[in-house]
Amino acid sequence: MKPPQTHKNISSSKTDVDMFLQKVAATPKKVTTGDTGRLLFAIDATASRQPTWDNAAHIQCEMFEEASRIGALSMQVAFFRGYREFKATGWTTNSSALTRSMSKVTCLGGHTQIERVLSHAIKTNSDKPVNAVIFIGDCVEEDADALCHLAGRLGLVNVPVFIFQEGYDAGAENCFRQICKLSGGAYLRFDENSVSKLRELLKAIAIFAVGGRKALEDHGRKQGGDIPLLLSQLRK
Repeated sequence: MKPPQTHKNISSSKTDVDMFLQKVAATPKKVTTGDTGRLLFAIDATASRQPTWDNAAHIQCEMFEEASRIGALSMQVAFFRGYREFKATGWTTNSSALTRSMSKVTCLGGHTQIERVLSHAIKTNSDKPVNAVIFIGDCVEEDADALCHLAGRLGLVNVPVFIFQEGYDAGAENCFRQICKLSGGAYLRFDENSVSKLRELLKAIAIFAVGGRKALEDHGRKQGGDIPLLLSQLRK
């Protein structure tokens, strides 16, 4: 059973968002064969995530569709739930196929399996380079040292992990921040009041994975919001 969490109505501060964008801007874009970006999107599908599961599914579809307009984005969605259940879709550039797969998933009670997410990312990257890993979760019920060791291995092969923590759990936040730092990624906390912010930041990461700075510039001219801030911090 997951430890009790302190429920606070906390929106991500501008400072947190600015720091996150700085991390994204400083992350080098890994070059893959051809023009296809590869993005691994991992989600905690344990029982505590049920209230926001539909939002997460909608957001990843929007991110996929937005990025596909400026280049080919190959995406894999992985999730864990229940008793040691961990599954990943195949890599696809077909948003409809991805949506169908995710629509069949429901949340089940169980412990977190973040170690399996990171191990999967390492193995996948050894077969063919992965541009980035995005993880959405709310808590950690595993050994932090083991997770940080795997995050360090991802950092050595230039696979950044971007973590979006739902709600507030101080212990989980500390572990998540360390994973992001060691892998070269970035951390941001969000709640029900900052879902729109999460959506735009996820899209930004996907678009950057596919087309780099030029793609973000084009997106920023249309979208506005925090995208110009991200662009102002990207090194030319």
